[in-house]
Amino acid sequence: MSFQSNLFRVGSFDFRLNHLLIIGVLALSFSISFLIRSQAADYGFELNEFDPFFNYRATEFILNNGIAEYFEWHDDKSWYPNGRDVSATSQVMLHITAAVTYQMFGANSSLYDFTILFPVVIGSLSVVVIFALVRLFGGTSAGLFAAMLYSISLPIILRGTIGWFKSEPLGIFYGLLGLYLFLSGIKSQNKKTALIKVISAGIILSFGLASWGGIQFLIIPIGIFILALPFVRKDHGFLLWSIPLFVATFLLVSGIFERPGLDFVFGLGGFSLIVPTAFLVACTFIQKISKDQNKTRNGLVLLVSIILIGSFVIVVNAESNFLPLPSFRYLNAINPFLTSTDPLVDSVAEHASTTLVQSFFFHSILMIFAGIGIWIILSKSKTEYLPNDMKVFALVLGITGVYVSSTFVRLEVFASISLILLSSISLSILAKEFFKNKAIGSKLRFSTSLPLISFFVIMVVLFIVPMTYPANANWVSVVDNPATILNGGTSFQLGTNDWLETLQWIKTNTPTDSVIASWWDYGYWITTMSERTTLVDNATLSTVKIQNIAKIFLSNPDEAWRMLNEAGATHVVIFISGQKLNVEHEGKPLYILGGGADESKKQWFMRIAEEPLSKYLHSDGFSGTDYFWNETLLGKMMPFTTIAYHNFQNQQQSETFQPGFTPIFTKEIKYDTDGSGPLKLVYSSSSFNEEKVGPMIGVFVYEVNIDYAPSQ
Repeated sequence: MSFQSNLFRVGSFDFRLNHLLIIGVLALSFSISFLIRSQAADYGFELNEFDPFFNYRATEFILNNGIAEYFEWHDDKSWYPNGRDVSATSQVMLHITAAVTYQMFGANSSLYDFTILFPVVIGSLSVVVIFALVRLFGGTSAGLFAAMLYSISLPIILRGTIGWFKSEPLGIFYGLLGLYLFLSGIKSQNKKTALIKVISAGIILSFGLASWGGIQFLIIPIGIFILALPFVRKDHGFLLWSIPLFVATFLLVSGIFERPGLDFVFGLGGFSLIVPTAFLVACTFIQKISKDQNKTRNGLVLLVSIILIGSFVIVVNAESNFLPLPSFRYLNAINPFLTSTDPLVDSVAEHASTTLVQSFFFHSILMIFAGIGIWIILSKSKTEYLPNDMKVFALVLGITGVYVSSTFVRLEVFASISLILLSSISLSILAKEFFKNKAIGSKLRFSTSLPLISFFVIMVVLFIVPMTYPANANWVSVVDNPATILNGGTSFQLGTNDWLETLQWIKTNTPTDSVIASWWDYGYWITTMSERTTLVDNATLSTVKIQNIAKIFLSNPDEAWRMLNEAGATHVVIFISGQKLNVEHEGKPLYILGGGADESKKQWFMRIAEEPLSKYLHSDGFSGTDYFWNETLLGKMMPFTTIAYHNFQNQQQSETFQPGFTPIFTKEIKYDTDGSGPLKLVYSSSSFNEEKVGPMIGVFVYEVNIDYAPSQ
């Protein structure tokens, strides 16, 4: 029985055994992706990270009020007292898509539960899209390899785990689907089909951009590809209407949304597509009127001229800004040599530059097969069945994907997509070579041979190793972490209810017109779960306001009290993490602080507030000085006091800080409920009050004391 054997017929379609294989592999890939992404559910079924809580709230607003009201929504519970124009500052298509799909498939589930599962389902469905996309380049076998590799790709899974109701999963889904429709459209032999596909591609790709701003990086390979088309395709008449139609549709729909909006269309993003399209039209005209022997030369001269002029325009624009530019983090990805001067940008973990160790861990074996894939694509004898334009796009996407991902860890998804494409082509052709050498050919039968079995065993082992080794730091285990709200984003791999209980306490025990001051990380949690107004949140709309929070925390208590009243804050929330030691001092338990909460972020508070670190920190860059603990509001709000310093390597102790020594703390609440200080501690979470040895996290709610009389 061969893979081409008919099983049954549906209408005029013959369902063969190879179709069953395709469905089976895609179902397996979907299942593997779903299971790996869902590991965090073991700790609790919650939204993960910070942004998903706002996205949930925005989706809920659409369902309760309608899309028209959503576009008019000015959220007065955030960025007090200014509020926020939601549709102009959000991933609109994420909210609309989630609302529409919830109405279609939500059934009896709550919206909260639906949004928890949304990224897992969308992310896992993307295996089908990448199968279709890569199939255009290397055939069905390459597409199946791509689906399997995508299902275990660590950078992609990390940006789409259960509860990760953020922009990347849907943005990637729309982006890959738009890319598939675009390439499929310009490959189509049927003009009507091509027309539908290129228009759909422009619309879907713009949806991707309105879901996640990172999708604009797909414009780079598309723009370069359009520049190459006159040299690798002969059907110039078809290209003359299909490419401009795609670009016009994409820019038109993108311009309709407030974000990315007209600044994108008439800025560097639109420029990156309009200029290549104009070149394609001009090059086609020049080649048409040129002699045969001069067509390529004249086209290349025009291309070089366009590149030189474009480079000049970009350089001039850097000074005059006549073309609107994307935000710094996107420019930094295009030009990795740019240096950030904004500590707020630098403080975000996902904006960290990718190290060589991280790149190898993320991609490991894919790097090898991607390199083989590049060699195979450049080898004419191995890819005679691959169209030249698809070869060019595969190389362009591979190179640009790796390039843009070198700046931010968050953008490693593009390197992963690029390497998956190249590796899949490589694996497909290598497999075909083995089949060809064993004279199995196109009529594969269920006979086996040692070399063929060895090939597949080696392939399986190579990809299983990074998924299982090392035991606690492989592609699967690193995703097995609790939702951020269950451990506060600390390094402790445990789930607690501290934040959930605190947010519920705020909701039920503070006035509805309360205004909460906290570090911007926790703004979305407070607004969504506690339904209280916040000064700042994760939208980072105003660096000045976030900087003001940092200055409040680092000011002396009297000045901080004045600043809190000027800002309109009624309560302050801080978050502390550490570990309780199995020893006591004078009957009091001892602690060390550190784990990822505010005690670990204080150095970023100082950088953002533009304060000298040496004033607040010892030479290790982490341990607080006496000034920090005794003279700043943050030091006073942390309910701990230093009693000694300990060197855990040689078991020495010191009353003062020395390099290599760790501060040891005991509990001490400095602003209690009955006190007369600038703040009153009105709530502390349960883990802080428990006396368990090991990891400890504590969330603290302070009320601003309106009766406090600061010294003059």
